[in-house]
Amino acid sequence: MTGRIRVAVLLLMFLSAWFTPVPAHADAIVVSRVVAVAAATGANASLAGVQILPKNNPWNTVIRSRAVAKSSKKLIAGIAGKLHADFGANLNGKPFGIPYVVVRGTQKKVPIKFTAYGDESDKGPYPVPANAPIEGGKNSTGDRHVLVVDRDHKVLYELGYAFPVSSGTSWKAACGAKFDLTSNKLRPKYWTSADAAGLPILPGLVRYDEVASGKITHAIRFTVASTRKAFVAPARHWASSKRSSSLPPMGMRVRLKASFKISKYPKQARVILQAMKTYGMILADNGSNWFFSGAPDKRWKDSQLNTLKKVPGSAFEVVKMGKVTKG
Repeated sequence: MTGRIRVAVLLLMFLSAWFTPVPAHADAIVVSRVVAVAAATGANASLAGVQILPKNNPWNTVIRSRAVAKSSKKLIAGIAGKLHADFGANLNGKPFGIPYVVVRGTQKKVPIKFTAYGDESDKGPYPVPANAPIEGGKNSTGDRHVLVVDRDHKVLYELGYAFPVSSGTSWKAACGAKFDLTSNKLRPKYWTSADAAGLPILPGLVRYDEVASGKITHAIRFTVASTRKAFVAPARHWASSKRSSSLPPMGMRVRLKASFKISKYPKQARVILQAMKTYGMILADNGSNWFFSGAPDKRWKDSQLNTLKKVPGSAFEVVKMGKVTKG
C-alpha cells in the first residue's frame, strides 16, 4: 500500500468513527483511540496527555531529600489537628471537592466581570462553558471556584467566587487568573489569583485518575486556619494581617516524614501519603487546618480517604524555604 493510499484509508477510518459503529476488528483499535482522545473533555475529565506545568515547576518537583527548615517544629506546632481530605464521593448524596472542566480550543469565550480584585485579575474573556461546574454547586455560599482547562492551547483559567450571568452567556467573579501550562512564569508579585496565595489551584488537586494509576507526581494544595502576612515562592500573595513568626507564610511547603509508616493504609490513602512524602504539600489558602484538596469523583472510596484522618499534623515537617516576603 502506498503512503498516499494509507493516509486516505486512515482519514476514512477517522471520519467513519463519527457516523458508524466501530467495527469489531483490528482497525477498530486505531479508531477507538482517536475517539477516546476526542471525547476527553467535560467535567473532571482525565488529564492524560496534558502536562500540568513543566516537569521542573515547583508543583512537580521532588522534595523528598531537601533540608528541613530551622523553624519547622515551631511552625508545625502552631497548626493543630489532623489530616483531612476535603473531597470525596458522597456529601449529601453527591461527590464533593473542587471540580474542573476540560474544553477544546474552540470553546466560545465569554465576558468576565470582576467584583473584588479586578486590578489583580487577568482580563477576560475566558472559555467558560455555561454549565461549568462550580465548587459546592450552583447554590454554594463558599469559595465557588470555577476551573477551566483549554486542552488544545494548554491554558488554565481559574475564577474565584464565580457566578453565571444570563444563563452563562457571561460570568462575574471576585478574581480570575490565566496560567500557561507550558510555562513556569509566576503571577506578578503581590497579586492574588482564584487562590489567596496567588497560585493556580488545579496543579495541586488530587485527582481520581492519577490515584487509580498508583502515582501522584505533584505537590498537593492544603490550607491552615491562621497564616502570616508573608509569602514564599511560588506564592505571590498573603491573606493575613498577622506578623508572628510562628505562623506559616503562604507558599510554605511541608512533607510527610520519611519515618511515617504508610504500608497498612488502603490503596487510595497510601498513594496520597506517598505523594506527600515525595512532593509534599503547598500552603495555598486560609481554611481548616490540614485540609487538602481534590476533585470530586463518584469512584472515591470515602472509607479509604477517611483513614487519613488518623494522620497527625506532627507527622509533617516544613521543607527549607527560600526568601520570605513579609508585609
